[in-house]
Amino acid sequence: MELVAGMTDQPQQFAQLFADVFTASEGVDAGKTIGAFVQEMLADTPPEALYVFSARAGDTLLGGILFSRLDFVQDPRRVFILSPVAVRTDHQAQGVGQKLIGFGLDRLRADGVDVAMTYGDPAYYVKTGFQPVTEAEASPPLPLSHPHGWLGQALNGQPLAPLVGPSRCVSALNKPELW
Repeated sequence: MELVAGMTDQPQQFAQLFADVFTASEGVDAGKTIGAFVQEMLADTPPEALYVFSARAGDTLLGGILFSRLDFVQDPRRVFILSPVAVRTDHQAQGVGQKLIGFGLDRLRADGVDVAMTYGDPAYYVKTGFQPVTEAEASPPLPLSHPHGWLGQALNGQPLAPLVGPSRCVSALNKPELW
């Protein structure tokens, strides 16, 4: 397996991976929503506000992740949010996602990003260093439907101190149905 910064596939093929994975796990509507979200994220997010990572085996795309800028307007730290994550259904439970997330976090650290956030299943994301965060410690940009899934980790070697002020995400992520 090769871990790659950026996409080696066309944006449509990359987004299709997410649509397929979310359709299999959460249904057709979720697949359509997440596929469209990824397409919009790739098309409309400025390059300096987006990291894209993929896992490949030869010509086969095994997984993909995206980190996008999350601004806390009163906090000088650089923060990115991991969302979404997809691993082909026939390669899940083999460590692909965790290796891909670790690879991405290492790249963010190397680029001087201070904090990574995510919103998802704590049982999965704690395996890659994320810890539960309260909304008081890091204000989400939109109301959370599952507050227990709000997670963060410091990437700068310091303990994760509360992030100051309201937050603002990139436009593709700024949709209530994603939160």
